[in-house]
Amino acid sequence: METIVQAAGVALEGALELPREAGAIVVFAHGSGSSRFSPRNRLVSAFLNQGGLGTLLFDLLTVEESDIDERTGALRFDIDLLGRRLTGVLDWLAQQSGMRGLPIGLFGASTGAAAALVAAAERPDQVAAVVSRGGRPDLAMEALPRVRAPTLLIVGGLDSPVIGMNQQAAAQLTVEHRLEIVHGATHLFEEPGKLEEVARLAREWFQRHLAAAGRDAPGLKARSRENRKKATIDRTHRIKTH
Repeated sequence: METIVQAAGVALEGALELPREAGAIVVFAHGSGSSRFSPRNRLVSAFLNQGGLGTLLFDLLTVEESDIDERTGALRFDIDLLGRRLTGVLDWLAQQSGMRGLPIGLFGASTGAAAALVAAAERPDQVAAVVSRGGRPDLAMEALPRVRAPTLLIVGGLDSPVIGMNQQAAAQLTVEHRLEIVHGATHLFEEPGKLEEVARLAREWFQRHLAAAGRDAPGLKARSRENRKKATIDRTHRIKTH
């Protein structure tokens, strides 16, 4: 469903999906030069929806700002601006009657991961979990020690420079966190099955941590238990067949 998000004094275009009896919502912060139409984020969003999670994909920049950024690239690395916009979206969500009280997760890609971590640091009582896909958390170094949400950093195994950046950022996190390397994947996870692996990892992380944050999400907690059981079976099968 297309929607207009009022955030930090501007109107931003978004796409909201709320499965029936959604137990939580995940807000997406796209990467540099991308938008709510990102096919990679939309694939991850669909995985999350299938797992009982609502999703909100939105444009971090207005139409006019996107035109400027397309010509100059001046705004896509403005982490202060992107962080303020995402924080504004969290404040907007808190005012929406249909979503008020739902646990919130943040999913950030590339520079959007830095914005997600800035917003998590600014709104520790609202953000219950963060996932970064091929992200640049190193661009939010000052905010990292203030992050209180469990954070999953996912990086492609062939994306060497970004692995190092994520390792440096992970060292600054003082909360539960994990760096997950997807072997055989490049920066955009374009190899067969790799983006689906990212989506599975993100869904498991969000279901576990958002279920823990939401007392009124029994369906989400059941899905989290089912996924953990399936993951254990899958790991056992891989061990036996190797």
